[in-house]
Amino acid sequence: MSAHSETIADAAPSAPLSIPVFRAVWIASMASNFGGLIQSVGASWLMTSLTPSSQMVALVQASTALPILLLSLWSGAVADNLDRKQVMLGAQAFMLLVSISLAIVTYVGWITPWVLLVFTFLIGCGAAMNGPAWQASVGDMVPRAALPGAVALNSMGFNIARSVGPAIGGAIVAVAGAAVAFVVNALSYVGLIAVLARWKPARRERVLPRETLGHAMIAGIRYVRLSPDIRTVLLRALLFGFGASAVPAMMPLVARDVIVGNSLTYGVLLGAFGIGAVVGGLLVRWLRARMTVETIVRAAAAALVIGSAVTGLSDTMWLTIPALALAGGGWVLALSTFNVTVQLSAPRWVVARALSLYQMAAFGGLASGAILFGAVADAQGVQVALLIAAPVQALTILAGFVFPLPAARDLNLALREWEEPETAVSVDERSGPIVVTIEYRIAPGDIPRFLNVMHERRRIRRRDGARHWTLLRDLGEPESWVERYHVATWLDYVRHNQRRTYDDAQNTRDIVALHIGPAKPVVHRMIERQTSTLPGMRDTSPRELADPMTDTARQS
Repeated sequence: MSAHSETIADAAPSAPLSIPVFRAVWIASMASNFGGLIQSVGASWLMTSLTPSSQMVALVQASTALPILLLSLWSGAVADNLDRKQVMLGAQAFMLLVSISLAIVTYVGWITPWVLLVFTFLIGCGAAMNGPAWQASVGDMVPRAALPGAVALNSMGFNIARSVGPAIGGAIVAVAGAAVAFVVNALSYVGLIAVLARWKPARRERVLPRETLGHAMIAGIRYVRLSPDIRTVLLRALLFGFGASAVPAMMPLVARDVIVGNSLTYGVLLGAFGIGAVVGGLLVRWLRARMTVETIVRAAAAALVIGSAVTGLSDTMWLTIPALALAGGGWVLALSTFNVTVQLSAPRWVVARALSLYQMAAFGGLASGAILFGAVADAQGVQVALLIAAPVQALTILAGFVFPLPAARDLNLALREWEEPETAVSVDERSGPIVVTIEYRIAPGDIPRFLNVMHERRRIRRRDGARHWTLLRDLGEPESWVERYHVATWLDYVRHNQRRTYDDAQNTRDIVALHIGPAKPVVHRMIERQTSTLPGMRDTSPRELADPMTDTARQS
């Protein structure tokens, strides 16, 4: 077992609760989750009374997941560039207003299937805005060693609410109607808003201007695309979410059509799913200490396969309840494992964007799966849809043999200190384009190793914003090699270098160890200049224009 695994295993899940701010936000979030689940029961059961269509019922889940697919990257860029506390407060206030409006519209009788979907979509928009900021803020509240425990506690808190909240929601809907369930959800936001308003997070010192949201989104996509570990997690989360979507999407239909129950029956089924998820959350630490992350996710997928198949075959509560509990355990084990792996694979400057892309993958799978399995349920029945979902989920187990999740590694993703160099030519933030070359001298016998190390250097450079990276060899001096890349402006050059982590520094050490020159590799920082004929000057030949076409700042 790696040192990283030992650190995770030694961090007790309860340790983050000893940190006052995390404890307060966690408790308030769990209360808000109670309200959200009561609202979810109300919306799903209300839809079953508004329309007989199975697909419309499944679209309630899809309408909540779709905004996360559409907005997560934007909200991740916002969370990385703005005050995360203010982002969360804004999202919570928005969901409060939407929930109040939904309660009013339902109470006065203006609700229709499509109006209900619009409101659930808007609540999903608020959740999409809140999610990356909240998940990235966990790393601001607890030390890195306690992060896996904190993520597990977040999942556990949600599923503690899920184990009881749906039954309460079902009872509220049965006794007082869906409008009251929506009012309860609106009230549940108040406590979390109050706790967030009192939180005083440490201000992150910002030495560079904020990126525009467009550039920040592109930087997030680029970072994930060029990070193989995170890219694998996203692919696996997409596949898992697609197969897993059938269980929660079909649950109200199982309660209504298969078991022939009411809203309370639906609440009990959701509660069973939640209880299983709580047990899964409690097992996270024990399993991470004994298994690889790949083994945990395969076991979680197998639990969903069995849960989906048994739920599809059963028509009694006594068999359906344990099947849903098993599925709930697999659900939380997989999603919390994906979440932790992304958080431990991304530095703080981009973590919210990495998490948002993970959410897009997972909830994109959930939304598309819910739509597909809803259509299957309309055509062939609820039980057939669940029986089809089981082998689809089994494919995610096979995917692990082709795209295995990264093993736990002890990465130091803290950013290295880097001082902006002085230049002989005056530059400002907008000066550019900037061309950087670094000269190395490599012995012939070290060339294969050098090329291998430079392949990793190319990935790191491009991941952190460099463009047009090339490696050149001097035809006249075989030992002379030049690394060359471009950035758009001097500000981009500074930002590029300030994104280097301590873990990346090993690549630099490997390169320098191969350099045989009497001094360190020579760095040239140049700004492109256009040639022209100034007024009053005669035309000159190319040889006469050899006066520097580039301004060079040289550092040895």
